[in-house]
Amino acid sequence: MSEDDHMGESKDSSGVHMVERRGKAKPRNWLSVLFGYASRCRGKMAASFLFSVASVACGFVPFWCVYKVLQLFMDAGFVPTAEAITFWLAIAALAYMGSKVLFGVSTILSHISAYSILASLRHDFIDKLMRASLGTSSAKSVGSVKNVFIDRIEGVEVPLAHMIPELSGSVLLAAGIAVWLFVIDWRIALSCLVTVPVGLLVFASGLATYNKMYAAYMEQSNYVNSVIVEYIEGIEVVKAFNQTSGSYAKYADAVRDFKEFTLGWFKSTWVTMNLTFAILPTTLLGVLPCGLWLFMAGEIAPATLALAIILALAIVAPLMKLSAFLNEAKSMEFAVTDAEEFLSLPELPEVCEDASISSTGIAFCDVRFGYGDDEVIHGISFDVPQGSFCALVGPSGSGKSTLARLLARHWDTDSGDIRIGGVSVKDMPLEQLSSLVSYVAQDNYLFDCTLRENIRMGKPDATDEEVEAAAAAASCDEFIARLTLGLDTPAGAAGRALSGGEKQRISIARAMLKGAPVIVLDEATAFTDPDNEDKIQQSINELARGKTLLVIAHRLSTVSGADNIVVLQDGQVQSQGSHEELLSDSPLYRSMRAAHTGAFEWSQKRRDTEGVTEEKEGCHA
Repeated sequence: MSEDDHMGESKDSSGVHMVERRGKAKPRNWLSVLFGYASRCRGKMAASFLFSVASVACGFVPFWCVYKVLQLFMDAGFVPTAEAITFWLAIAALAYMGSKVLFGVSTILSHISAYSILASLRHDFIDKLMRASLGTSSAKSVGSVKNVFIDRIEGVEVPLAHMIPELSGSVLLAAGIAVWLFVIDWRIALSCLVTVPVGLLVFASGLATYNKMYAAYMEQSNYVNSVIVEYIEGIEVVKAFNQTSGSYAKYADAVRDFKEFTLGWFKSTWVTMNLTFAILPTTLLGVLPCGLWLFMAGEIAPATLALAIILALAIVAPLMKLSAFLNEAKSMEFAVTDAEEFLSLPELPEVCEDASISSTGIAFCDVRFGYGDDEVIHGISFDVPQGSFCALVGPSGSGKSTLARLLARHWDTDSGDIRIGGVSVKDMPLEQLSSLVSYVAQDNYLFDCTLRENIRMGKPDATDEEVEAAAAAASCDEFIARLTLGLDTPAGAAGRALSGGEKQRISIARAMLKGAPVIVLDEATAFTDPDNEDKIQQSINELARGKTLLVIAHRLSTVSGADNIVVLQDGQVQSQGSHEELLSDSPLYRSMRAAHTGAFEWSQKRRDTEGVTEEKEGCHA
């Protein structure tokens, strides 16, 4: 974590030590943030810098050797020997090779450091997603999250791996050459450097609107990324309605606007950028006439003039690197700032030590919660005793899934409390809460690995036998048997062959393997047809054996055997009781039951009709 994303200790009313991961404190300068990242590998980065300095020092030696060779030829009355020339050329060659070797070592160390830091930053990023509330992280668009996780964090690699060692070397080299020129003659030095401020002034004139334009560019980039991700994720709908990339207006407009903005920005800066890079390298235009004038006046020797010309040419490369750094500084600033902004998102307060719980019973105590200023849960209270089966039912939007997510602490309640075994979920570490609760969502996600590994995510150290037992207990045998590779089938390939209900059973197998004492099933039968519903129900019964079970369901047939059914409406408890009690006392539950029964009878009648039609067609054939 960054230095500002620090942890502080506090005590709640019960005296329990809490770790509060604070959000953004005072914003830091992006350069201080960058060097803060570099400090994670300070040893290697320092060694990289020292090797870079040594490389620069060796880089001066060939210039001196060339100067000595020129002196050998130009000193009056002396004819240099081959041995003398060879001596200086050998030193120059050795120094040049040493410079390159030292620079290579510097670059290797800086790259090792940079990619180590990138790895730790991406771990921090995922840790942030795990510890920040879903409301905080989901408020950001998919495109912006992808930009930070992939592009922005990757963008930190350039300054860490290249700019810190290479830029420092360029600065030292340019400064050393400038000092050397002043030692030769201050007039030559000034004539060499006179184009530098001119070039920088031209460059600065093009930066008048740079900040504003770059901010707009980053906004356009985030937007087009989000639209592209949306287009790919919704490709099934896009194809169904024949919305190609050209006819899908939102996609086409976003890509076109981004292209036009980028080209327009490039055209507006083309003149100043090219003029800057044309002026900065023209050091020889000042040194040559000035040096010749001093030579003609007898103030410098011929060898000194030649050395001054060589140094004037040698300073061009580091000056160009410096100008390139100025051009890329804004890009690095946005990369570092965006990464720091995400890594500084506020996290859920977390205690340091595991709580001691007396049971795995659940209690919702006057729970209130809202998305922003819109309260959707209004003072809900009910209990789920240990080992019991509780169902949440109600119309869409009544707050069922929100309550389940509050139990899993995807968000914190605005007021009221949720307790497991008499302990508030806020008073136990997130890791302990995760070990207590298995949450199976309605939109099941299979990771891009084998079905075996997807199930093993419930218990990473599980043996193959344990995975297979969980799959069998979740009634996965039937559809796994028809896959050529069985459980070793990649989820990508299997996903196209599995129904929603079969994917659900994989998720249930994952929860079974985890073995948590509290099970939360959010619409476990949402994607099943009546033929497979009994198999899902068998899986749920096996999963819930000896566990505290909280089930959210639209299909009332799957929860009719629950110990307690809580009927929700508009974020409040409308009624609760057993199936028989609610049929007698709750008009809302009776209407939901009637709607479900009617839908089931219609579906059954339709299948019977289709079966008769197929039989007649078979007879005609």
